[in-house]
Amino acid sequence: MQVPAPIEYARASSVDEAITLLERLGDEARIVAGGHSLLPMMKLRLANPEYLVDINDLHDELAYVEVGAHEVRIGAMTRHRELLESDELNAVFPIFRDAERVIADVPVRNRGTLGGALCQADPSEDLSSVCTTLDARCVIRSSSGERVVSMDDFHIGPYQTAVGRAEMLTEVRIPVRPNGGSAYAKVDRRAGDWAVVAAGAAVWVDGGVIADARVGLAAVGPNTTGIPEISRALQGQRPDEDAWAAAGRIAAESCRPVSDGRGTADYKRHLADELTRRTLRTAAERVGL
Repeated sequence: MQVPAPIEYARASSVDEAITLLERLGDEARIVAGGHSLLPMMKLRLANPEYLVDINDLHDELAYVEVGAHEVRIGAMTRHRELLESDELNAVFPIFRDAERVIADVPVRNRGTLGGALCQADPSEDLSSVCTTLDARCVIRSSSGERVVSMDDFHIGPYQTAVGRAEMLTEVRIPVRPNGGSAYAKVDRRAGDWAVVAAGAAVWVDGGVIADARVGLAAVGPNTTGIPEISRALQGQRPDEDAWAAAGRIAAESCRPVSDGRGTADYKRHLADELTRRTLRTAAERVGL
């Protein structure tokens, strides 16, 4: 039977209390929210924190979806189910509902959180790819105040983030731009599994041509991967099959997959190409093109 190493446990009743606990307990303390990634790693002794700081009582403080004219703000404790069921969010960013429908299963979606998904920093993580695609910014709080980092700077390596000692991810902010559409697609071995490859795409159109486009890939490198070369290649182009084909080729050339039990590197590059084309096409269709 697999069991975690012995731990000490504390339950925070506010963000300030959680940060105070992290400051006092030091580097061997970890936050637990849904726990669907951390606890299995602890059972396998891949993670061995001495202290767990439970933040589930912070749901009322950190679980929200606020859709404004220029920005969407999502609290870090917002659960997958809440993202899936938010019609207001998905009217602006349908990519969230696309992704949430293929994340794990109902028990995980009922407990897992946006903040936990991002802070796990798994290279195959779906919501990391979504937030990379949408150019999200992450709000990190400590006792000295808040700082905001882009998704490009938030993930610094596999299972490593910019969240430092005695800090918490509290919010994700996503810019809202006119005439935009978004989509997500994933290939997995069985329903709810980690991705073999996944892709998110967002397209913004002005005057019948592409004003901007972004693609975020998962499971093809050490982090979820944004591809600025696609943005540069598609700006000013007509949203048609030639543009999507060019973007797919760039995605396949830019990613760094490895061969493993889920597939060969060449197969994953093929999927990166195909899923990039599909999601860009769907995103453009959702603009009304």
